[in-house]
Amino acid sequence: MAVIIESVIRSNPIGRWYIELIDTMKDEDTENRIICLDVFEYADKIELIGKEYDGDIEIVWSSDDNVTPEQINEVRMQMNAYEAEQQAN
Repeated sequence: MAVIIESVIRSNPIGRWYIELIDTMKDEDTENRIICLDVFEYADKIELIGKEYDGDIEIVWSSDDNVTPEQINEVRMQMNAYEAEQQAN
């Protein structure tokens, strides 16, 4: 069974989005939350987490209520551009 990694789009007080990764297999007492400020950092962290679980992870996306549709679209567009770049290499 895959380990569930929550990817939550959040917005800071100045309106900049970031992605918080939550490893649901780790206790709340441990460092189970990772902040990613862009999609490149996000991809690196997902790869590291994936290695920890032999690649058997499932990513579940959500967003906070204060995240705008524009911010969600920006994340989506950056993720698409990143994936296209990776496929081209």
